[in-house]
Amino acid sequence: MGDSQRSPTLDFYGIFSKNAAIKDMCKVYKSLITKKNSDKNPSNKAESQDKFHQINEARKGNTTPIIYSQSTARKTPPPVERKLQCTLEELWHGCIKKIKINRNVIRNGIMDQEEEILMIKVEPGWKKGTKITFEGKGDERPGYHPADLILLIDEKRHPLFEREGDDLEIGLEIPLLQALTGCTISVPILGGEKMCLSFDDIIYPGFVKIIRGQGMPTKEEGRRGDLRIKFLVEFPFELSDEQRIEASSILQECS
Repeated sequence: MGDSQRSPTLDFYGIFSKNAAIKDMCKVYKSLITKKNSDKNPSNKAESQDKFHQINEARKGNTTPIIYSQSTARKTPPPVERKLQCTLEELWHGCIKKIKINRNVIRNGIMDQEEEILMIKVEPGWKKGTKITFEGKGDERPGYHPADLILLIDEKRHPLFEREGDDLEIGLEIPLLQALTGCTISVPILGGEKMCLSFDDIIYPGFVKIIRGQGMPTKEEGRRGDLRIKFLVEFPFELSDEQRIEASSILQECS
């Protein structure tokens, strides 16, 4: 029994003129695939399968890259947002940050990848949520202008200080004896220095001392917010009977 006669190979590209648009080729390809699907032609399944295979082979053989035209009116895409982590020290002094970005670009109508290093000058006093916009540094895609890239300042958590606007807050623990009798303590400053403070008054739990001008830089040149020192008093875990009697006697005299 002789071999069954195969259908001649479809000339997929012959359907079009040499100047045919890619979108037209894709449209006809979809139409051919639909028509020659064996499920659509159950009465002649073998021939349909053969033609279906030939169409796919012809399509796979197309090595022409898909070209994206930017000649038509383009839309403006939404910006791309990305966080930029900064320490409180960096926001106190100001600094230069570098970030590497990878984005899609269209060169000569062909999609490509581009890597770039961006430099950001962080100004002293910038707050969480401050925006830095790089126009056109987002991904490119057909029919759209390049997206803008927006960097949002994000503050890293600090082990000692908390920020509230332009002010800083720090918590300090002192023993009960020093809280009652007065003391001199060393207080760290975010800039890296320390300052000595002396107290003659009784320091009670929740007592707050405000140091003017030792907070974050403000928008007004040369001015800073305040530093708030919140005191936590350490109480003893236990007292002997004799110590209790003595403490009670002293405190009754104070009331």
